[in-house]
Amino acid sequence: MERRVRPPAVAGAFYPADPARLRAEVMNLLAAAPPVGAPSPVALIVPHAGYAYSGPVAATAFSLLARTRPGVRRVVAFGPAHFARVEGLALPGAAALATPLGEVPAAVEAETRACRHPAVGVSPAAHAREHSLEVQLPFLQVVLAEPAVAALLCGQADPEQVALVIEEFLGEESTLVLVSSDLSHYLPYEEAYRRDRDTADAIVRLDPEALTYDSACGLVGVQALLLAARRRGLAATCLDLRNSGDTAGDRRQVVGYGSFAFA
Repeated sequence: MERRVRPPAVAGAFYPADPARLRAEVMNLLAAAPPVGAPSPVALIVPHAGYAYSGPVAATAFSLLARTRPGVRRVVAFGPAHFARVEGLALPGAAALATPLGEVPAAVEAETRACRHPAVGVSPAAHAREHSLEVQLPFLQVVLAEPAVAALLCGQADPEQVALVIEEFLGEESTLVLVSSDLSHYLPYEEAYRRDRDTADAIVRLDPEALTYDSACGLVGVQALLLAARRRGLAATCLDLRNSGDTAGDRRQVVGYGSFAFA
């Protein structure tokens, strides 16, 4: 049987296509990340824009992961499907996910368990152009030693359905749950700052009902993680909250980014 590898879709656009440049950029972002006092996370929320925009905010979370849980070997990741209609959740149906830094193997056992949930299916087409999970992979490749990833895109899904999948893995040894989401989109800087602050407050108090699609593009995954965290008695910490006006300069229309840890 042919071994299918999902090739990178946004190398050279969202992050460098040259392996040496990519590794150096990720290392520089991690080195510049502000140290945060937070417990060792069992789950993270991280943004997914181009590294020039959201990379510093994502690096804050991945730096915490590197310091506190370098032994993570499996990541179960949930991101929004931007380009394809997906009913429920979709795995890529690939043996590995490639980046310029090499191949990240699929977490086969986790995928098998996820597929026992009726909302989970397989859609290579949904993953083909999608960036929301791909941009996390180089960070994971640098921070962790040979991680395996179960990559799940969330489409038309009830957050409760997704929460049940998250709870399948939440808190397991050597496993991290990762939810990929940006926050507000294309608002003036001050309005975005206020809206994203409200979103961050709702995430920290584990209040999924306070969030809407204007709060986060990865709303389903975020709400699902909050539901699961609430049931498991976890606490959320806001690690970093900025927007593209802080990282890339233009403040007329910005996109919001936040990173959060759950422990």
